[in-house]
Amino acid sequence: MSHANAALTPRARLRLARLIVEDHWPVPAAAKMFMVSPVTARKWAARYRRDGKAGMGDRSSRPHSMPTRTPASTVRRIVDLRWRLRLGPQQLAGRLGLPSSTIHAVLVRCRINRLSAIDRVTGEPIRRYEHDHPGSLIHVDVTKFGRIPDGGGHRFVGRQQGGRNQRATPGLPRGKDYKPRTGTSYLHTVIDDYSRIAYLEEHDDETAETAIGVLRRAVAWFADHAVTVERVLSDNGACYRSLAWRDTCAELGITHKRTRPYRPQTNGKIERFHRTLADGWAYARMYASETERRAALPGWIHFYNHHRQHSAISGTPISRLNNLPGHHI
Repeated sequence: MSHANAALTPRARLRLARLIVEDHWPVPAAAKMFMVSPVTARKWAARYRRDGKAGMGDRSSRPHSMPTRTPASTVRRIVDLRWRLRLGPQQLAGRLGLPSSTIHAVLVRCRINRLSAIDRVTGEPIRRYEHDHPGSLIHVDVTKFGRIPDGGGHRFVGRQQGGRNQRATPGLPRGKDYKPRTGTSYLHTVIDDYSRIAYLEEHDDETAETAIGVLRRAVAWFADHAVTVERVLSDNGACYRSLAWRDTCAELGITHKRTRPYRPQTNGKIERFHRTLADGWAYARMYASETERRAALPGWIHFYNHHRQHSAISGTPISRLNNLPGHHI
């Protein structure tokens, strides 16, 4: 494709060349008619004589030979060290005795100039995957948030005032040191791998019985959205290793898969959702009590599913589920 400031398109080049070659126009006259230089007119006429109509297209400006290009063996050494050690151009240049500009050029050409493309733990390339239809795989997990005392928590009012609010909140249980404890909220989350649509429930524990109940209700919720759940991926938490969980998956016709131990990246979609949940709801603003924060959760989930643009799918999660009731609410 011609660049924005090109004087001639392929079609105009052909007309110019035919005027000179076939109609025998003088080069200066033909060049003046198309408002280009005689040198340019001669170039296109010569290409037309040699290659015909096919010669009117754009050509790469890359040279036929590059004697000073970095050897392939050196490129392999640079890439190997980048994967294994995750070093920058300056450090790699010191190890290999090459200019840092050369190292950077190689990394850019190989598309590994950003460390975000490399796993921080193993140094291996990040392998991203996405199932091809809704329900093919759902991710399940539990995330925990400390409950908020009446008057606000320490994140917004400070440690001292937060402690006073905690002591003033009625009905809180006391620990071994006789200090009141606000407790922990367990949020059982379910994410569809393809659409990223989320289902969430807040509970007081993470037992197998609770997790199974969440799974049953989540499967029914997805069914209401015309999505049939086929597989479920979880970590190795006790609730997901129980026999009751196994039997429930078999009853629902769902294949259960677990992540490799100490490898949370496999369940990365739901781990990233937990961060979004914390930033967008749990700690987004000051809540005067835990009741107020809980009341804001359904509205935020609706916003996430229906209105929030998801960067990984270039749209909202609900937009990947077609012809659904309430799609455009």
